[in-house]
This record gives sequence, structure tokens and C-alpha cells, in this order.
Amino acid sequence: MSKTDMTQDEKWMSRALSLAVKGMGHVSPNPMVGAVIVKNGQVIGEGYHEHIGELHAERNALADCRRRGNDPEGADIYVTLEPCCHYGKTPPCTEALIENKIGRVIYGMTDPNPLVAGKGLDILRNAGIRVDGPVLEEKCRETNRIFVHYIKTGLPYVIVKYAMTADGKIATVTGDSKWITCEESRKRSHGVRKLVSAIMAGVGTVLADDPMLNCRTDEGVDPVRVICDSNLRTPVDSQIVRTARETDTIIAYGASGDISLSSRADELKSAGVRLWEIPRGEDDRLDVETLIRKLGEEGIDSILVEGGSEMHFSVCKTGFVSEVQAYIAPKIAGGRDAKPPVGGEGFRKLSDCLELGRPAKIELIGDDVLLVYRLGKE
Repeated sequence: MSKTDMTQDEKWMSRALSLAVKGMGHVSPNPMVGAVIVKNGQVIGEGYHEHIGELHAERNALADCRRRGNDPEGADIYVTLEPCCHYGKTPPCTEALIENKIGRVIYGMTDPNPLVAGKGLDILRNAGIRVDGPVLEEKCRETNRIFVHYIKTGLPYVIVKYAMTADGKIATVTGDSKWITCEESRKRSHGVRKLVSAIMAGVGTVLADDPMLNCRTDEGVDPVRVICDSNLRTPVDSQIVRTARETDTIIAYGASGDISLSSRADELKSAGVRLWEIPRGEDDRLDVETLIRKLGEEGIDSILVEGGSEMHFSVCKTGFVSEVQAYIAPKIAGGRDAKPPVGGEGFRKLSDCLELGRPAKIELIGDDVLLVYRLGKE
């Protein structure tokens, strides 16, 4: 490709990426994909994967092309992800591109799904369609980092997120934590809930804050709420339980022969809560590793952990953390008994610690600093 072609290809792929993210929260565990059809330097159709089980981006773009009264024959199509070539909930997009006589396909990244993984591109080439790419591959992979991780590992992409003072406290000695960070940071923080399939917290957070753990935005889809509650202490009149029929809610509790748990379990079930019995670890707490694996098996591709100090350590020691988001406010709280963002018993040796590496992102938000670490596990 010439430099001019590459510049144009990046331009249209950027447009396709801006469409792709419109599917955020609606397509999981599928990838977010956008497509733009260009002919004679003009967009004649575009679309994105809007909802799980519905048409993929390419077919939506072709449908848009027809609605506009345009002919896609010989046109270029820019797709953020390699077109699929297998039958799933919808027919292969490669078939639609061939049938509509698309002249050229420009893709952002290959599909890591073994059912596709380059096969879609080969089918298109064998049909006489020119294939170019990858274009803006790094940005395309960033957009679908959750999908890539989940399809390769079968495990959810786990994000641990917390806000702390500059001296590493998530609350004062009295437990006051409202608010550590500025409003802009809190808004950004809540925006992550639109990205993930589930949000996980410990019962301590429920008892202390009585949170809703929802998106708080009109366009967001509320994630599945997962509460780690070994002994079923979640109050029946908590917001989590009272809204369990509207928002999918799982309470994971520890395997036990305690008869008192069964009566509380019946109350929670009657309120619409899904109860999962999970084995206990050596410390009598829930085996969080088993819980995360089970969530992955249930089709949950991503988890945001906002569970408090103890919960954070339980997740960190599983080795399943994919990303850490640390919001740091310019405050000093002090206090030897003030809680840190990650508590628990802690790692015994520095060599055992969870290594984060260099931050993938450092951003100023108001007076706060956001550090994002990506652990790069697939």
C-alpha cells in the first residue's frame, strides 16, 4: 500500500472503530466490531455489531448500504475484526461480502477465535477479493482486549479498581471514604461498568455502603452483580437484594452444613437472587479462584472487582488479574489502622507479589492521577 492509501485506510478504520464501541455492554461475550463501506472516496454504508445474537457489523453495513440505495459492488469495506467464516447465531459474514461482490476488504486485526483465525481472510482471497491489513491493529486489539483474553483463556478479564489517597488509604481511620477522588474521576470510574459483564464485591461493601452496583447511565447495560458472602450476611432489605429481579444478582456463599444458612438462603432465593455454593479455602473464606472459573464457564467474559481491601487481595492472589486501575487523590489520610486498597494476609515475600510492570496509561483527571496497569495475560 502507498502512503496515501495507508492514510486513507487509517481514516476509515478509525471511523469503523468509533462505530464498534457503540456495541459496548450489548454484545458480550462477542467482540465489538464496526464496518464502513467506501466507494469512490465516499461512505455508502456503515454499521456495527449492535446486540448479541443479531447481525454482525458487515451485514449491518450492507443493510445500511441498501437502505441508502447504494450498490456495494466493487466497494471497499473496512472492518475492525476479520470477517467470520463459520455459522453461529448468525451466518458467516464472508458469504455476505462475496455475494455482494465487495472489491476489497481492509481488516483491523485477525480473529483469535480458532474457528476463524485467518480462515475468513483466506476464503475472501480465494473468492478473488483483495484483502489488506492489519490496519490500526494495536487500537483494534485494545478495543477488544476483553474478547481476546476470554477467547484465548476461557477466563474472565479481571479488572481490580480502587481509589486511594496519596499515602495509600481507601478510607480514614473512622472508615470515612466519601469522597476520596474528584467527581470527574468518579464519573470515569463508573463508566468502566459499561464495559464489563459482571461486577464483584464483598459482603463487607454491601453492609457498609448498601450499593446498587449498576451502571448509573441510561445507555449502559447493568453488569451481573456478584457478591462474595461466605456466611450469607447480605441483608434481605439491601438495595442489591431488593433489585435482584431487575438486575441479575449472584450471591456466592461458602459450602457449609450450618442450618441457619438454609433459612437465609430461602429468603434470598425468594427475592430473585441466584445462589452459588462455592468451596471454602484454607482460611475459611470463599475459594475465589473457583468462583472466577465458574463465572467464565457461565459466559461471563469480564469482571470489575470493587470489593474492598480484603476482596482485592483474595482476587490478586488467584493470579487471574488482567488489569489494575488505581485512582490516586492528592490527599494524605494517615493512620496505621486506615485501610489500604489491598489488605488480607498479604504476600509473604516480595518475590511472591503480584507484578504489574510499567503502567499502560498515566492520566491526569482533575487533580487526581489514574494509573492503569495491564498484566498482558492471555
